[in-house]
Amino acid sequence: MVVDELIDVELSDRERTLLVRGLGEWGGPARSGEPMAVALGFESAESLRREGRRLAEAIAGRIPLTRLDWTRALLATEVVFASDVVGSGVDWATTTGLTDADTIQTLRLIQRTLAGVVIRPR
Repeated sequence: MVVDELIDVELSDRERTLLVRGLGEWGGPARSGEPMAVALGFESAESLRREGRRLAEAIAGRIPLTRLDWTRALLATEVVFASDVVGSGVDWATTTGLTDADTIQTLRLIQRTLAGVVIRPR
């Protein structure tokens, strides 16, 4: 598996919106400490915010990303949606305008699409 190869993933506008909003939450209501940012695949909390903006812009612009970038975008969105400790959690619908039910349904579609793309720990 080549991790730095650029991969163009076909996602719907709805799926792209979810990832963009999820990444955007890290620069807003969600706050990550260094350990969480590193666990999500970023160098630091600042890197999560900076790289998160870059990833969101690329996803919105339909620009291909590396396997690592797709992995970080998906994982960061999963955590920020679900966690009330470090993420948006119960405030998700208010801060993103996306309902929990729609988010779960869309997130599952993204997970299935990215199943062969993301990097999984061994």
